[in-house]
Amino acid sequence: MNPVYESMGTSVFERMSRAAAKHGAVNLGQGFPDFGWPEEILDWAARALKGGSNQYPPSRGLPELREAIAGHYRRHFGQQLEADHVCVTSGATEALGAAILATLSPGDEMIVFTPAYDSYAPMIRRAGAIPREVTLQPPDWRITGEALRQAVTTRTRAVLLNNPHNPAGRLFGAEELEAVAAIARDRDLIVISDEVWEHILLDGQRFTPFATLPAMADRTIKIGSAGKIFSLTGWKVGWLIASEELAGIAAKAHQFLTFSTAPNLQSAVAFGLAEGDSWIDPMRDRFARARDRMTAGLRDAGFEVLEAASTYFLCVDLAASGIEADDEQFARRAVEEAGVAVVPLSPLFEERPVTHMVRLCFSKRDSTIDQGVTAMAKAKALFV
Repeated sequence: MNPVYESMGTSVFERMSRAAAKHGAVNLGQGFPDFGWPEEILDWAARALKGGSNQYPPSRGLPELREAIAGHYRRHFGQQLEADHVCVTSGATEALGAAILATLSPGDEMIVFTPAYDSYAPMIRRAGAIPREVTLQPPDWRITGEALRQAVTTRTRAVLLNNPHNPAGRLFGAEELEAVAAIARDRDLIVISDEVWEHILLDGQRFTPFATLPAMADRTIKIGSAGKIFSLTGWKVGWLIASEELAGIAAKAHQFLTFSTAPNLQSAVAFGLAEGDSWIDPMRDRFARARDRMTAGLRDAGFEVLEAASTYFLCVDLAASGIEADDEQFARRAVEEAGVAVVPLSPLFEERPVTHMVRLCFSKRDSTIDQGVTAMAKAKALFV
């Protein structure tokens, strides 16, 4: 069997979700919201299922969705995009896979900032390439040009950037983004920019698409997600955006991964993107309130909680909270004995240099948050 998969363990997100189900625990591990989706988009999808086509749509996506995606970014960020820059995929993870397979050849290296979404490294290895880890350190999780330059070799072909960053909840600043762009320009690298959290911005912050940096439009492949924008993670509708040349090559990889995505869901996403943006601010406000509620509860329970500016996630520093156990030990006992599932961060690094952090998902109803905080306090008592 392929050694990439033969030696691979189960995803930490799946592992903790299975444990939550087994032990009847509150699942604050896997990142999905239990509120916040626009009902009119669900209604559109239902009507499209019964009244529209249920046969193969075009591989690159329904024309109306590709145009709606391009129009969305023209409206929000002033990008000069057309439908030919867009390829619709079955979720952002598939978009990442297509972009990686289209970009890398056997023996290439790709820089990854860790902690990182755990699909990155396996897909890089599946392409026959090698992930090169640049470790971000808590509590600031900052990108530095020096660390980036040290990671680049003559075999480096591309950089994989996630902004806003999961699991850190960070929105990288202009200086950090320019450090990545400078390396890409100087060393002729492609940047795959995973930007699925672009609209989950809290505290009035503003997002900068990486492709809008100087001289980066033709060397950036952007990854986006309707699941994150509309809080409909199970729909698995994503996209990649790039120059016509790069998008066309990535679309060739996509056609032999999933080929196409459910047409009724594509139609509903096109409706949601084209209908307007009235849903964005209420969504951000609800997530900000949920973050603040969970943060306050955890801090009252004696946990050291890092600040989060984006995504669905908070990070808790176990060592600073007086807990001597590592993240895997804490996560195991928390779900089995206290009734709450969290994600240990160490599996999201290549070399596991950080073992004292766990991630919690705050995009939950008040009752779920309160139940989870109570269980976290119980888990803390197991160790102190």
